[in-house]
Amino acid sequence: MAAGARAGSEKRARGSIDVLPGGSLRVRVYAGVDPVTKKRHDLVAVIPGGPKAEDEAERQRLDFLRQIEERRNPRTKATLDQLLMRYLDQFDGAPGTKSLYERHVRNHISPLLGPVKVAALDADALDSFYMELRRCRRHCTGRRSTDHRVDTEHECDERCKPHRCKPLSASSIRHMHFILSGAYKKAVRWRWVSMSPMSQASPPAAPTPNPQPPSPEQAARILNEAWRDPEWGTLLWLAMTTGARRGELCSVRWSSINLEPGRETLWLRHAITRTEAGWTEGGLKTHQQRRIALDEETAAILGEHRDLWAERFAALGLPFNEDGYAFANAADGTEPPSPDGVTQRYERLADRLGIRTTFHKLRHYSATELILGGADIRTVAGRLGHAGGGTTTLRAYTAWVSEADQRAAVRLASRMPKRAARPGCSKS
Repeated sequence: MAAGARAGSEKRARGSIDVLPGGSLRVRVYAGVDPVTKKRHDLVAVIPGGPKAEDEAERQRLDFLRQIEERRNPRTKATLDQLLMRYLDQFDGAPGTKSLYERHVRNHISPLLGPVKVAALDADALDSFYMELRRCRRHCTGRRSTDHRVDTEHECDERCKPHRCKPLSASSIRHMHFILSGAYKKAVRWRWVSMSPMSQASPPAAPTPNPQPPSPEQAARILNEAWRDPEWGTLLWLAMTTGARRGELCSVRWSSINLEPGRETLWLRHAITRTEAGWTEGGLKTHQQRRIALDEETAAILGEHRDLWAERFAALGLPFNEDGYAFANAADGTEPPSPDGVTQRYERLADRLGIRTTFHKLRHYSATELILGGADIRTVAGRLGHAGGGTTTLRAYTAWVSEADQRAAVRLASRMPKRAARPGCSKS
């Protein structure tokens, strides 16, 4: 190697300390190539001027060199792909959550960061990763291309259109931040790395909750239309009165419904969730089974629904299947409805009525009506299955809590005794 080239390489590896206008010192050390952008990556720090600035700059330069050395000689040579594979193998969350995480890893994290060594990932690389996700969800190269309607071989038609970059939502990007944070917590425990880089990264801020439940008038129109099919009307009524998630409703079995007078309850124990193998019955999102009290009208509706299924079983010459699904697709009650099918049917109903809403907003409807009706936050959180003792519920429904508080203040004022007239004050 020529002397000039060797000197340049050593200077690049050891870094530099430059004087900036005003007397500050800039420390710059070459740290390799950004794994996402493929551009040069430097560790940079600015030290304010002062009598000890040079010493502090030199300490910072040496600290940068130590960081780089740790990445070059980590405790493990495992890649991020290997870490995520082991992390997801041991993941004990809900099946639906695991399936969502696996899709994010497969579609986004692995293509962009998978080959990176676990110890080499830093905050700069993570910020570049989040920026790429905000640029284009398909991670295009910027060249002209086509968004095909399917990934397999096909004849292109009008559904295959020129590619237009669309960013991922802030929620999706935050999901990937949570995946990486969980994986690096494990990596620290397993001593693959000495510290996690996730605390220094800057994922998008959490979006402000904006539940938009249907109004009582809209809810009435939806139910009136749904009652054309009593079974469909029962499902929507139960969604509005319990706030259960669609997968939880699809998983309700007759053995989970208690219609004994004075003890009318719905016991939510399972949920139909999507996995790599398709729709399967698994645990609840928060792993917390819950019993929801039913009002008399809801209990009566479910009683009529049960009678309808008893007639069906009798017509087939079958005994009543207590373990069957209450909203089954199969005549013998053994096949649960598809959550996607429920959503699509609801969307068609809403379109016919000209109401812009989704099935999930029935959950918001239940929560807001409970709050406005005077139910306390912990009770609402318990019925919805929110973890955190009401923190999530309070954050999501702040506006309705404020409105309920205002109503309570008005009701309290109306019950206060009349003020006595002040001495010397007369009413005209």
